[in-house]
Amino acid sequence: MSKFNQTKTMKTVNRCGHAAYDMTDKAKLVTQALTTFFCEPKFYGDNSVELIATAQKVIATDPEFVANLARYARKEMHLRSVAHALAVLVAHENASKPYIKAVIADVVERPDDITEILALYISAFGKPIPNGLKKALGDALGKFDAYRISKYSGEKKTVKFIDVLRLTHVKPKTPEQQDLFNAIINDTLPVAERWETELSARGNTKEVWEKLIAERKIGYMAALRNLRNMIKAAPDNLDDIINMIADENAVKNSKQLPMRFYSAYRELLNLGACSSKVLDALETAIDYSVANMPRIPGKTAIAIDVSGSMSMPISKNSKLRCSDIARLLAALASKLCDEYIIYTFDTELRQVTFPKKSSILQSALSIDCDGGGTDLTLPIDEMLANNIRVDRLIMFSDNEINSDGEPTAFGTCQILADKYRKTINPDFWVHAVDLLGYGTQQFIGDKTNVIAGWSERIMEFIILAELGIQSQVTAIENYK
Repeated sequence: MSKFNQTKTMKTVNRCGHAAYDMTDKAKLVTQALTTFFCEPKFYGDNSVELIATAQKVIATDPEFVANLARYARKEMHLRSVAHALAVLVAHENASKPYIKAVIADVVERPDDITEILALYISAFGKPIPNGLKKALGDALGKFDAYRISKYSGEKKTVKFIDVLRLTHVKPKTPEQQDLFNAIINDTLPVAERWETELSARGNTKEVWEKLIAERKIGYMAALRNLRNMIKAAPDNLDDIINMIADENAVKNSKQLPMRFYSAYRELLNLGACSSKVLDALETAIDYSVANMPRIPGKTAIAIDVSGSMSMPISKNSKLRCSDIARLLAALASKLCDEYIIYTFDTELRQVTFPKKSSILQSALSIDCDGGGTDLTLPIDEMLANNIRVDRLIMFSDNEINSDGEPTAFGTCQILADKYRKTINPDFWVHAVDLLGYGTQQFIGDKTNVIAGWSERIMEFIILAELGIQSQVTAIENYK
């Protein structure tokens, strides 16, 4: 029996009405949580309400798991909104309240995490605020100095830092903290000079960017998001930003998802007149994100879902589609493989060949996303028909099969995986990377590994699963 995909999973149907397997509550919650910007639309509907319902079920039997998942989502997968939502639920449910101190300590990485969590709790559950949450948020506020709090205090928000003090009744622990709290209450915090305010006041000019760069007011994320504007303005010290982007330590400390590099790279290509030095810096940066990842031995088939349901933006404020994440993660995976064959599929299958010596970002952008129906059977069908022997299949998809023949013909994908093991390779693994978390899966049983998320960190669970060491669920169960 598989350590990673228990056979308690039951037959069900997916959102298209086609055959699928239900997931265990923990596995379902992981896929729902790690593939979402909370309360954002998806092709088959926002699953935020379902996510909370699943989390409540898991809390009833294993509250520590949900607490660990909130921490893991924020610290390892760099997801804010869903970590906030899980933290609020942990604070509210009686069984999980003992874990709220540890959750808040890890989920709060910047001051506005505090106001976001408190605003969400009031919106979802009203008052009174649980004592554990009040104390944890008060302790978290003490981690930040006046500058960092001021940096996030000018935005229009329902809950402000003065509300945090009034609602949590936090007591200052040092004279410096007393001065800080007094400044928050009296609205006398020094105004933090932010790059946004300077640009707004003085304009998107060469001189403004030169000043901001020289004074080191441009952080890593801000640099990625504003590369296009900086290049257009052409500050004389732009090389300082380019060097920062390509700096290994800066990359690791930035906690950026791979898609941020991809998005910046694509924007610069669309700009046209862009030096190769800037593009090279982005390529170097994303290379660092997989530099210490374990190699994937043998031959690997990589399958990328480019169907219509993958074409929706991942948030209402983003141009990035789920299919973009799929092709970027596939390109990342290919760099870790000793040998690979790569396919895209919707209702048709296409084999992809990356340009020679192409970088991860170049490889990702070379993959076409056509947008038809979704037939997950096509990659294994192709390998069966042509006797193509591989050690594993890594599939990047939303798992919403809708082109498998008759909707009532149950288990099509799994039947093909079983047939492949019987006729070609008995040790064949399926690693199903879920990118949208709708709560069902297409493969089940031994040598099946369901992973979820948009981070390069998911690649670690491919080798760990095959070695029988750890799945993503067990990693979260044991998260410290």
